[in-house]
Amino acid sequence: MFSKLLLKWHKKWENLFKEKTVNEKTGRWEYTHRRLRSAYYSLKTNLPYLFTYQEKQNRHLNIPNITNSLDGSFAHLKDSLRVHRGLKRSRKIRLIELLIWR
Repeated sequence: MFSKLLLKWHKKWENLFKEKTVNEKTGRWEYTHRRLRSAYYSLKTNLPYLFTYQEKQNRHLNIPNITNSLDGSFAHLKDSLRVHRGLKRSRKIRLIELLIWR
């Protein structure tokens, strides 16, 4: 369903995707809406992987479709970093490693 809607959307805005602008500094043309093109092609390329969780749920593997439990499991790491907020980045990484492997 999503892939059909994505294709329909692309066909509607196809001319927008083809717009080109001349770069004043280099004199060469480039696509006017580079970021839009990039987002579209990223969706198109990664489409087989976007809704994997739905396929897995259909196979009764009980994979949650939200990340609440994952976010909660990192709360203690965030609290520890907040307590030791003056640490350099390298020391923060070491602290996280120590807390994870504990």
